[in-house]
Amino acid sequence: MNYRLPPLNALRAFESAARHLSFKRAAEELNVTPAAISHQIKGLEADLGMPLFRRLNRALLLTDEGQLLLPDIRDGFQSFHRAIERLRARSSENVLTVAMAPSFAAKWLVPRLEKFNRAHPELDVRISASMQMVDYDAEGVDIGIRFGKGNYPGFVSELLLQDTAFPVCSPRLLEGEHALNSPDELRFHVLLHDESWRLNYESFPNWSMWIAAANIEGVDATRGTRFNMTSDVINAAIEGAGVALGRSSMVEGDLEAGRLVKPFDLDVPVEFAFFVVYREANLQQMKVSAFRDWLREEVSL
Repeated sequence: MNYRLPPLNALRAFESAARHLSFKRAAEELNVTPAAISHQIKGLEADLGMPLFRRLNRALLLTDEGQLLLPDIRDGFQSFHRAIERLRARSSENVLTVAMAPSFAAKWLVPRLEKFNRAHPELDVRISASMQMVDYDAEGVDIGIRFGKGNYPGFVSELLLQDTAFPVCSPRLLEGEHALNSPDELRFHVLLHDESWRLNYESFPNWSMWIAAANIEGVDATRGTRFNMTSDVINAAIEGAGVALGRSSMVEGDLEAGRLVKPFDLDVPVEFAFFVVYREANLQQMKVSAFRDWLREEVSL
């Protein structure tokens, strides 16, 4: 079907100017100059062979022809908008956006993600990794994993993992002159500190807490190397750069692989936990319910 229509930009300028009854406000909405709006309108009027606006000294009014044209033009643009939104919704049906902290993504989720991809090859997972609170609506997040107390107004929050904290190190530190055979030997080793959560959680486990729980004397809990990312602390421990206070969820993969060892059998509890967080309406989407169910299965293994 070969329709002869005026330029789309001219129709957009007309619809906006007619809605606002102002070339200036239409220009602001369309991010152009008022002169550009006026030029588009004059071109449209010339194309149609009739005036669409009455230009008064302090007002802009629609002519009878303009009033007749406006409803259908407005309906047309609304139809365009609905069509594009339907297309975008369809294209996003198979995209699952998951928000979480970078270290949790690196040390817990990514090593397991291949299993989810095998089970759901129709889904494309996008990881939104940030230490900041994420605006789910603005960033298009479908579901997230948050570290805290589980109180997130407006969201469903389900406990995923409860951590404990304990020293971990490279197997190499169990050998040599100051082998870590007892907690007292910590005085001869570099302590690796995780500072990533301290700004938000003052009760987050640290070396002072663990050393007090172990009733050790002569070990300075304040010395050592500090990192602002949990995964960097763990990687430093793997490389033998010192002893880290690891959290169970963050180090279990490296312990199982033998990259890290747990030299002492003393854990301290972690007040906060990891929660699966999503809007209740989102669970009606197959991609969200599938990921939530898969997370439950992973922690139950």
